[in-house]
Amino acid sequence: MAAAKLLHRAQRQVKVPTYLVPATQKVWADVYTVPVPGCDGKTAAEIFEAAGCVTPAAPSCAACLGGPRDTFARMNEPEVCVSTTNRNFPGRMGHKEGQIYLASPFTAAASALAGTVCDPREYMA
Repeated sequence: MAAAKLLHRAQRQVKVPTYLVPATQKVWADVYTVPVPGCDGKTAAEIFEAAGCVTPAAPSCAACLGGPRDTFARMNEPEVCVSTTNRNFPGRMGHKEGQIYLASPFTAAASALAGTVCDPREYMA
């Protein structure tokens, strides 16, 4: 919900591919059904779509698994990633040379809007 609130306030498109992978069935259902407080009755899914995020995937470990090359949100190239997952080591999300920065949902959303790792406070005013 934190990332959705920030994206809703910003009213802008993300500048980089932005993947959303709910951890549980409940979170996934909430993304599509629960209105985000203070966001005009919109659900997180509606806000993420309006911001240009990739449609939220079914719940899984995909975001941090780094499984086969076709795993949703896997880093197949040595890219930079800002992630809200809880673990980080070489190859965790796929490519062993990928740079993964663990961050809060606010920082991840702001960084997606900026196209670079950034401080979310400018988007929270």
